[in-house]
Parts: sequence; C-alpha cells; structure tokens
Amino acid sequence: MSGAAPNSQPEEAPGGGASRGIPPRGGAPRGIPPRGIPLRGNDWSPLDGRTPAEPPSISVIVAHYNQQAELDRTLAALSRQTHPADRTEVIVVDDGSIEPPRVPPGVRVLRQDDRGFRLAAARNLGAGSAGGDILCFLDADTAPEPGYLDALTRLPALSPDVVAVGLRRHSDFTGLSVDAPVEIEAPPRELPSPEWLQRAYADSLNLLVSDDRSYRFIIGAVIACSRVLFEEVGGFDETFTEYGGEDWEWAHRAWTAGAVFAHVPAAVAWHDGPEWAGREGDTAGLAQKNIETLALAARIPVAGSRPSAIRLGGDVMRGTSTEPGSGAMQGTPARVPTTDVLVSIHTAPSLAALVICVDTVLQAIPGAIVRVPAAFTAALASDDRIGPLERAVSSRLTVEVPVAVRFDVPELRAAVERVTVEQLGSLELTDGSRIALLTSQRALSREARWGRHDLFPHLSATCSARPLADEPGLAAYFGGWG
Repeated sequence: MSGAAPNSQPEEAPGGGASRGIPPRGGAPRGIPPRGIPLRGNDWSPLDGRTPAEPPSISVIVAHYNQQAELDRTLAALSRQTHPADRTEVIVVDDGSIEPPRVPPGVRVLRQDDRGFRLAAARNLGAGSAGGDILCFLDADTAPEPGYLDALTRLPALSPDVVAVGLRRHSDFTGLSVDAPVEIEAPPRELPSPEWLQRAYADSLNLLVSDDRSYRFIIGAVIACSRVLFEEVGGFDETFTEYGGEDWEWAHRAWTAGAVFAHVPAAVAWHDGPEWAGREGDTAGLAQKNIETLALAARIPVAGSRPSAIRLGGDVMRGTSTEPGSGAMQGTPARVPTTDVLVSIHTAPSLAALVICVDTVLQAIPGAIVRVPAAFTAALASDDRIGPLERAVSSRLTVEVPVAVRFDVPELRAAVERVTVEQLGSLELTDGSRIALLTSQRALSREARWGRHDLFPHLSATCSARPLADEPGLAAYFGGWG
C-alpha cells in the first residue's frame, strides 16, 4: 500500500453503483461561517442531549488492501446501521489489491495503483469523491455495531469543529460467518484493548479535557469529522509510507486548525484480531514504532512529542499531491518549515539591539523559529532558526514583537507556558504599550472560521522586558555586566 506520488485515476469496480443519492460536491464558500454550533475551547458538553434536526448526510470511506473477508464483514455491518440508508454512502478505496474488491450493489469502489503503503492517499481519494456533510473513516477489518454511525456523527453534525473518535475494540473472528451480527458475536470473543488508550479516555473524560498532545488518542480507523473541517485542515499527509502515524499527524493539524476532540464510547467498532502492540512474535514492532515516532517528531514539534535537544524536521510536506480529475482532495503541495513557536520581531534600531532581543527569545524558547527584518538576516544567517519576516512558517503559537526589547527570560518562558496550559486565545504582554502578543493558532483558526472573538480567553499581563538603546553594548551584554 507509497507516499507523495499522485493518486491513480479512480475507477468503479464491478458491483459498484450509485452512492445512495449523495452527489459529490465542492467545498463551502470561504468567508461564510459554517452551519452549526460554535464551541468554546474543547468544551463539547453544551451538545449533551442534543441531536441534529435531521439525520446528516454521511460518507463512509473504507480503506482496503487484500482483505476481502474482513471487508465483507464490515460492509455487512454497515448495511445494518440505524442511520437512514438514503443519508449514507459507502465508498471502498482499494490500495492496489491483487484482485479488485467485491462489493454489494450501492457501494462505490475507487482504486489506486499498488505503489506501497498508501493509506493516507486512499483516505484522501475517498474523501475527495464523497458527497456527505460528515466523513467517517473506517478500515476494512473494523466492523461497526448498528448504532455506530448515529453515535459517532452526532457531535460533528451539531458542531462542525468536532473530530469524533469511536471506541475500537478487538475480537477474534476466526471461523465466524461474515454476516454474523458483530454486536452479539464479538463480545464473547473479545481480545485485550490497549490499556494506555483506555486510561487516557477515562482520565480525560472522553477527551473533554484535551491538550496539544491529545492527537495521540485519535485513531484513524474510527474517526468522523465534518467535510468543512476536513477541507480546511487538508487531507492526510501522503508522505507517510509506513504503517502508522498519518492519523496522528492529521489530528495534530486539525487541533491546530481549531478542532474540538471528543471520544464517543457508544460508537463501537470491532477490529478483527489483536491490537498491533499485543501481537506475539512481532519482534520488529518496536523498531517500526520508533520509525513512526521519529516521523511524527519532525512534523509535530510540541514538547513531549520531540527530543529535548535534537532538532528534527525542517521542510515538511503539507497538503496532498493530486492530479486534475482524479477525484482526490485538490490542492497544491507546499513545503514549509514547521515549529512549535514562531517569533516575529518587526523592527529594531540596530543589529546589536536585534541580537540581544533574539538571544533572550531563544534562551526562553530554544526550539522557536525567529523572523527578523530582512536587513539583518545576513548577519544572523549562521543560525538556521533565524530568517526573514517574509519566510512562511507553520506553528502552533505565534509571538509578535513590534520593537526589539530585552526580554526577561523566565517571564517570557512562563508566558508561553501559560498560553499553552490555560489554552488561551491570546496573551498580550504590556508595560503600558504592547511589548509582545502571543496568539494560539488553534484559537485564531476557529474564531476566523466563525467570525467570532469570544471562543477562547484573550488576556493581558504586565511585562518587565527592558527597552533597548539604539546602539546597546554587546560586550557588556555578552559578559554579563550590562
């Protein structure tokens, strides 16, 4: 199942047919707030007890590769859903199986060439061809219980910012008929589920309490989101060409784009076989997991997801690589540096003043990328964390500094930590006039989407940063006596 190469032209396999009356369509007009309920922070509790006025239109995208029996079971389970059939389309995306998958009438099949592991590309291909307001992603070996779609899509249908993750349980289906009801036959055959994941859902109140690292609890085989959010976030990163990681990377981008995370334990789907970490004889499992962890560390540079000192990453592909007419998510791929914190210093009276400002910033935030006026970039070019203001950078948090100052290092570090821990929309540091403005990209994205400025807290705090003379003494600063 390969990575950044364009998708092959999709084709309808034998047995494919109409998509239950849900036609593919383009995205919503930009600048118009989405339909639904805007939420504050990650608090989806205002949606408790509420249901959509009408059942949402759902596109279920099932990724498949050489698993006909498992696919048969999953499609049989989807045919028994309580969600109205005329509001549901099922799209099987085949990642180059030896034999085209066989599907019942009414199920669409899209195929791409076998160029290695391309789960991300398969999901993008299905999403680009889907017509529903809500996108549900399933794997061929994960069969949902009858109420799965209704339970999983309720929150995204009410608020398009929600990324909902269902409860993936594990069972041994050996010898079981593919059309047997999984909600009856799977529990007696249940296999252990990952304890770390169960504990995370319990500790976070089903992700009601989430943070910048909660992407680790979003499992791609059992997620649903609105088309509006998926198109704003962009598709799955097709440069992932090994098993695992593409769902966590997408979830992190969704979080940064203002997503609300929610775990829905009532949305149960059964995976055929044990969780990967529990497979006996999987001696290469840890090595494979390490490859995934390094790939994610280069793309998700938040504390706890990257090394403490080693700097990984650099240019990271964003968007998907597509061919016109392919039916996949359209968009031009772009390579941009990614960092946790981006600091922009807009003016400085001299190179010496800028050096002191940048040095105090990087003491407080060593992993930051710092942008400075173009006139000074050549003098600081030896540090690749420093570049011109025009440089495009993707970040979780931005710090805008109107005029170079000498920051109090612990104070600036604490301000960054406060925005993160308290999930603020912004924090203005001031001494009567603005010294710096720290802004959460997550808050900025969501509030821009809704045309609101009250979905996250926006606070100010006094700052003891010192103004700099037009030409401060660098020897005194370096030596510690001035």
